[in-house]
Amino acid sequence: MDIFSLIFLSIALAMDAFAVSLCKGFSVKKLNIKHYLLVGVYFGGFQALMPLLGYIIGIEFEPFVREIDHWIAFILLAFIGIKMIKESFENKSCENIANEFNFKTMLSLAIATSIDAFAIGVSFAFLQVNLLLALFLIGFITFILCIFALKIGNQFGVYLSSKAELLGGGVLILLGVKILIQHLFFD
Repeated sequence: MDIFSLIFLSIALAMDAFAVSLCKGFSVKKLNIKHYLLVGVYFGGFQALMPLLGYIIGIEFEPFVREIDHWIAFILLAFIGIKMIKESFENKSCENIANEFNFKTMLSLAIATSIDAFAIGVSFAFLQVNLLLALFLIGFITFILCIFALKIGNQFGVYLSSKAELLGGGVLILLGVKILIQHLFFD
């Protein structure tokens, strides 16, 4: 996977955490450096960790699915993309996202927003991916976007949260199609 695809993938994967960070920002009257660091480290850290765990599991199955690996990557990306697009149209509010920044709250939100990254990590096992670069980009981009989202949510509200999920879902579907076409016609 080339660097541009990894960057777009990283941005797309960050959209769930971005949307939650918007809500977290909206729920806090006055932000401080601790809020920014907690959001960035939890979401960025888990977005980088989960693909690694997915990769470790996926690599165990790679010899058995080598002939259809591109289809698996396409199906995973398309499924996650469609799920994100569907969720972007659901009427969600920030009320169910606690305004607390304690360990339990942040851990549960970080895990919930990084499940998609786990599935993407499984697909990494079947693709030619520089794993360390991918993990770094996913974690770093999520960290940065969540910090910005926290501030945006605090200043302007949560209007962008559903748009972020819609954009992220579309990017994942396009990456899945790119991988499939590349393997079917150019490998």
